[in-house]
Amino acid sequence: MPAAGKEQVVEVEGHRLVLRNLDKVLYPATGTTKGEVLHYAATIAPTILPHLRDRPMTRMRWPDGVAGPMFVEKNLPQGTPSWVRRVRLPVPGSAADRETIDYPIVDDLATLIWATNLAALELHVPQWTVGPRGGVHSPDRLVIDLDPGAPAGLPECAQVARAVRERLADDGLPAFAVTSGSKGIQVYAAISGRQDTDAAREYARRLAEALERDMPRLVVSRMTKSLRPGKVLVDWSQNHPAKTTITPYSLRGREMPWVAAPRDWEELDDGADAALRQLTADEVLARIDGHGDPLAALLEPGPRLPSPRE
Repeated sequence: MPAAGKEQVVEVEGHRLVLRNLDKVLYPATGTTKGEVLHYAATIAPTILPHLRDRPMTRMRWPDGVAGPMFVEKNLPQGTPSWVRRVRLPVPGSAADRETIDYPIVDDLATLIWATNLAALELHVPQWTVGPRGGVHSPDRLVIDLDPGAPAGLPECAQVARAVRERLADDGLPAFAVTSGSKGIQVYAAISGRQDTDAAREYARRLAEALERDMPRLVVSRMTKSLRPGKVLVDWSQNHPAKTTITPYSLRGREMPWVAAPRDWEELDDGADAALRQLTADEVLARIDGHGDPLAALLEPGPRLPSPRE
């Protein structure tokens, strides 16, 4: 990526992009500029792109930085380059699928830089994918989103994440942990892609409800606000086809340039979890440089989800 400045014209994979406001500070707490955010995107691209590939992307944009207003963008904005891959999908719940959204599909570096140049700090995707002609495929991964209600925090999320991992292991599903870059943790598992979203959602719901029964002082599976203080919400609804989750390795629009960062399970062990914290973009790049992508196995097909237990 070019050095900081007001504007730079670059060619990325044969596509001309005008990168503007490179010296604009997007994270005032750290002085992180748009140019530095673009550098992170370009550096993390080989690692994040496989997790974005074939998934319609919803963007959360902060044009004036995280201290300013944010807006959610699903449709392609006016002026989107013709070379950006896109898919037209019905708006969930629209009558007879009459309303549609044109989503971008971020499969390459040029599209990632295009989106980042629009101050799309957060990149959210569903658990399902689309094919080359826009057909919707069944989900190929399961996500359990752990959201703490104050005064609970990351240590409590780590405790619940360990319990989720054990449940998934009992069903033959290897689990992968990601600190969200916000408050909590996501636990992922690769699944077969041969069962529909209802099967994934119902499996996640049963898992959440079982954890609530086994850990009633710590876990809640319902979103009722009055139930959540001091507990961890096991949010199974992220597996609904209309829902999206922050992509691993995406920045977050928080005070600090935190990232949805994959973690080793040793970091979430009992005793180690007290020191657990969110990681910044620089820290994530350093970890990738030394160890590669700990989520690589998540990109491979997983097993079928088991049928409900009697």
